[in-house]
Amino acid sequence: MDLEDRLIAAIRLTAHDRVAYVCYSGGIDSTVVLAASVRAGIETVALLGVSPSLAAAERADAHRIANEIGARVEEVETNEMEVAGYRANAGDRCYFCKGALFDTVRALAATRNSEEVTFVGTHVDDLGEHRPGLQAAMEHGVVAPLVDAGFNKSDVRALARQWNLSNAEKPAAPCLASRVPVGIEVTPEKLAQIEAVEEFLRLHDVWPARARWHEAVVRLEIPAEMFERVVTDPFREELRRACRKAGFKFVALDLGGLQSGSLSLPMVAS
Repeated sequence: MDLEDRLIAAIRLTAHDRVAYVCYSGGIDSTVVLAASVRAGIETVALLGVSPSLAAAERADAHRIANEIGARVEEVETNEMEVAGYRANAGDRCYFCKGALFDTVRALAATRNSEEVTFVGTHVDDLGEHRPGLQAAMEHGVVAPLVDAGFNKSDVRALARQWNLSNAEKPAAPCLASRVPVGIEVTPEKLAQIEAVEEFLRLHDVWPARARWHEAVVRLEIPAEMFERVVTDPFREELRRACRKAGFKFVALDLGGLQSGSLSLPMVAS
């Protein structure tokens, strides 16, 4: 079977006559699961978890993409900020975040007295990584159709291109809390600082980018080809003012460029 047939078959096999709640973020993985569920003819609801860790721009983009697919979106308040383990940010923050989301989905289904299955966008490339959220998914009995269909990341993007999804080439967009170093408490105030800087960068086409929180310092990760622009006036000064307005005293440009998981990178001996 081709990619489309494999994924739709996996979804139909699991869903049967139940309502499919897709934990949806607007990222490419959950978008492909959502689109496949809709194409499979399953009654589908895209559940978008809303909290201070979701940037307003990502929230708006998720709605836009779901509208293109023809999927119904319901926003749910996940309230992970109320969970001590999430705020502590001890390396297992995602476990508490996903647990809060899955609890919300379960409670929602219970109020509607409907048979449901919960889908997530996990694929096989995720399985070998340190992802506490996967443990929460297992404990809550959620289903990963991409894993069931044997999809890796390249398969996900290939099918997204085949279906002409507008976010087929969208880079990873982790939540705002991922910009806070492990061991530092996550608070709405820190997340608001991060979002303010990243929104400025996004609006000025310096994107993708990360604004890493380091107390008085914001460490900016941007693609290396954009370095010259951000250190050249007048944009340099505009960026500095935007960071100061967000509550940072100092602005640092990371010469490593845009890096996934840079807050946990090991030291390298010279």
